[in-house]
Amino acid sequence: MKEIIVVNPHEVEVREVEIPKISNEYEVLVKMKSAGVCGSDFHIYHGTNPCSTYPRIPGHENAGIVSAVGNKVTKVKVGDHVIVDLIMTCGECYQCKIGRKNVCENVRVRGSGADGGWREYFTAPQDEVYKISDDVPWKDAALVEPFAIGAHCTQRGRVVKDDVVFILGTGTIGSIILQTCKAKGCKTVICCDVNDDSLERAKKYGADYVINSKKDDIIQKVNEITNGKGVSIGFDSACFPGSLTLLMQPGILRNAGRVVPMGFVTEPEAITQAMINQRELDIIGSRMSCNQFEPTIKHMENHDFVLEGVATTFIKFSEIEKVFGHMDKPDPSVKKMVILFD
Repeated sequence: MKEIIVVNPHEVEVREVEIPKISNEYEVLVKMKSAGVCGSDFHIYHGTNPCSTYPRIPGHENAGIVSAVGNKVTKVKVGDHVIVDLIMTCGECYQCKIGRKNVCENVRVRGSGADGGWREYFTAPQDEVYKISDDVPWKDAALVEPFAIGAHCTQRGRVVKDDVVFILGTGTIGSIILQTCKAKGCKTVICCDVNDDSLERAKKYGADYVINSKKDDIIQKVNEITNGKGVSIGFDSACFPGSLTLLMQPGILRNAGRVVPMGFVTEPEAITQAMINQRELDIIGSRMSCNQFEPTIKHMENHDFVLEGVATTFIKFSEIEKVFGHMDKPDPSVKKMVILFD
């Protein structure tokens, strides 16, 4: 089989290796059919992902067919279509025992701290493999993981239908957070971006208001929309240096508001205790997802999401160099790539 390895930043190899063998009775061999390309994969390639190590096979948005199973596997069978979880946990630490396995103290993440799915076959324990209907096309199955992130971060943010939501950045994750908030019944969702095409797409996904921060004053627009009250929750899915400080400005978040940052920017920001405590804001961390794969798969099977346009560019695994070409020379029309295996 072939596998893709980022040996070091900007150094990629395609290697031919033996197909892995089942190593224990509870393991599953998955033949890959589709894999999403995430912003974190860009960061791995460019050497800017603080959670990654090298050499590394990228890929944490993985869908495939069960090719073989261990003797004691009961959750899936050969031929099943499956999604593979991205996290590997110990099950024994404090975090695992309180239901927060996504931040397990020994967590390893496929495609970042452990090898991921940009290869034709790999193995995983049955507890990290979830069945999905054969009716879901492979190009859509690869989107389960990012939609699970949308489910997790909105749960972490305690989103309810009465919330007035502000989403900074309407790329893939921002668009998914938007759809998830609308599915929860939120009547007012404001999306902010610098790209008109992304904002037009957000309107199709249900955005009630859009703000182009290159052309408009964000605080003025938010005050117009909310009658000077501000929003009750803001999601930072833009994740650039200074984006969290921007979102926490008075005039955007109202008193008792919540902020959910989605990124891993390492540069310090100009946030003070007074900015938090004068309005008693909640800053709520959110990483990956926890126990959201199975409910997200159900939503996917029930056609509860608008998937058209979430992924814009589909590339054959045999032409993987095109993926890295887009990483080297980003094209604004390429919102999200999905790799389709031959």
